Amino acid sequence: MPRILIVEDEAHLAEGLQYNLEAEGHVVEIAGDGRVAAEVLADPAQSFDLVILDLMLPELSGFEVARRVRAVGNFIPILILTAKDDSYDLVRGLEEGADDYLTKPFRLDELLARVRGLLRRRRWDGVSAEPGSHRPVAIGETTVHFDRFELETPRGSVSLTTREAGLLRALVDRRGEAVTRGELLEEVWGLRPDTRTRVVDSFIVRLRRYIEPDPSRPRHILSVRGHGYRLAR
Repeated sequence: MPRILIVEDEAHLAEGLQYNLEAEGHVVEIAGDGRVAAEVLADPAQSFDLVILDLMLPELSGFEVARRVRAVGNFIPILILTAKDDSYDLVRGLEEGADDYLTKPFRLDELLARVRGLLRRRRWDGVSAEPGSHRPVAIGETTVHFDRFELETPRGSVSLTTREAGLLRALVDRRGEAVTRGELLEEVWGLRPDTRTRVVDSFIVRLRRYIEPDPSRPRHILSVRGHGYRLAR
């Protein structure tokens, strides 16, 4: 059964989410502050399939928890919870490596849908799924398996998060054409194209680390000056 860590300091909310997620068949644990969450996620004996992470936490913020998780190469799916209409927190959370977000207050059915999507890693959240779109795709010496959110590289297999796979799918679908950052923000993250953020660039760095033989000299995921990115397979 999938294991989910809820990081939330509002006990009534955390317990309510735990009750409903366990009713869906998940194993759920709660961390009431950021420091405990960071320690649990750093423990090699602990293994989770998803983190639901509030951003405003005591001890350590949700931003810092996400940053530490990603800094050690752990790309477990992270669903952040942020205050209603706080676009700054939302963008910063995505830049720290979150895969999806919900703004408070949220509907339970919406949260459960996001959780199912992140756990399955089969739903594209706005990225097109044309016939044949889940066939393996070769990029240099790497093979992308969109059906199981996985890369086969010369150094071994790499699991992709929902947004990593969505970003890669968006580049593959353009067949070598340049895509603007704004188009990628809108298509993959559901944000306005004029949102001021470097989240696209941060995720490109992650994909290059997986795919490129030398990430400092990319041959496949190429920058297009003043525009965005394009894929050279």
